[in-house]
Amino acid sequence: MNYDAYSSFGISKTVYDLSEQVMQAVLPAFAELEKIREINQLRVIKAMQEAGVSESMFGGSTGYGYDDAGRSQIEQAYALAFGAESAYVRIQISAGTQVLSQCLFAMLRPGDTLLSVTGSPYDTLLETIGSENQTEDTGSLHNFGVKYRQVELRSDGNPDYEAIKSALTDDVKVVFIQKSRGYTTRRSLLAEDIKAICDLVHNNSAKAIVMVDNCYGEFVEISEPCMVGADLTAGSLIKNPGGGLSPSGGYVVGRSDLVEKVATRMTAPGLGSHVGPSLGFNRLIAQGFYLAPHVVSESLKGAVFAAGLFAAAGYKTYPGIDDKRGDIVQTLEFGNPESLVHFCQSVQQASPVDSFVRPEPWAMPGYDSDVIMAAGAFVQGASIELSADGPLKPPYPAYMQGGLCFENVKLACMLALEKMENNV
Repeated sequence: MNYDAYSSFGISKTVYDLSEQVMQAVLPAFAELEKIREINQLRVIKAMQEAGVSESMFGGSTGYGYDDAGRSQIEQAYALAFGAESAYVRIQISAGTQVLSQCLFAMLRPGDTLLSVTGSPYDTLLETIGSENQTEDTGSLHNFGVKYRQVELRSDGNPDYEAIKSALTDDVKVVFIQKSRGYTTRRSLLAEDIKAICDLVHNNSAKAIVMVDNCYGEFVEISEPCMVGADLTAGSLIKNPGGGLSPSGGYVVGRSDLVEKVATRMTAPGLGSHVGPSLGFNRLIAQGFYLAPHVVSESLKGAVFAAGLFAAAGYKTYPGIDDKRGDIVQTLEFGNPESLVHFCQSVQQASPVDSFVRPEPWAMPGYDSDVIMAAGAFVQGASIELSADGPLKPPYPAYMQGGLCFENVKLACMLALEKMENNV
């Protein structure tokens, strides 16, 4: 009976039978993901109850947004669920890069040093940091006299604690951690890694602030960065914590004084967190947050299945089905451009939105090779919805993330394998 449902999408019995074998192999990993989901779901429910989230406050505010009770309830729920003193959650934040940039500008002053201890951050954040070779005044941190250094991860993907300790000079104001591996081959950091870095920094520097880029990492583990010692954590609502419902937005959680500094940077001195209308989006933000642990679990199940299916077909995949995960990103290494293209086109074909679109590689600005990108999402750029992309250069990796429901990810992977096996 199940095969009939998949055959209507053009899936052969061979690929279907292989997927059924993989489903049996991933059951133990799924059981572990469900344990994590249960703990996180209960924590979010408890946080929303303690914050007094009320249906009567879902209407939101306009104009300045003063005294928006619904917004305050949501922010209190975020703070409680993420183990922080306070939170700043706003629909006006349109991207993860935006909120991370504002955090850095809020914390750093001329003469301070930003120290990244997980190597180079995402490409999109490099423009915010700037460089010594920069000749144009773009308003980067470098233009404002902020220095930057980085400590590389060890070859095994672990933080280099000795190098971090040596790099903690008196001018270091912010220690930056990127939890997700993003579009690299390194592993994502786990809560235990973040705790070790936080302990080291706080034991060796009286003023350094530990800031974590939590994008792609929320609700993947049972502990969030502020629970293990981070001073400030930030992310996007069109990734994990928005649960696929929030149409835009971002969040900051952490020490109350630091969160308010970020709010001031977002608005203006004297206004801070008091300004920012919710514009009627409180319900979607709150409901998305409620659904987030479940949606993240669905996404992770899809990633584990993809790892198992393509490993069984002879491809290199990481993380593997039994590896610990700190983010929702799954890397599939195809070894040739045709298979990479087939995979991304299948992800698009399996999407509920824009399934008729056929993505093709193109010369995307900022990359040294053609890139193919696939996403059929209800919210533009929503990384918690199923998407995939990759550069057309060896080893021809596809970076897959998201999936509001497991079945959609499973279908996309089966379609891709079908295309790759038949080279169509």
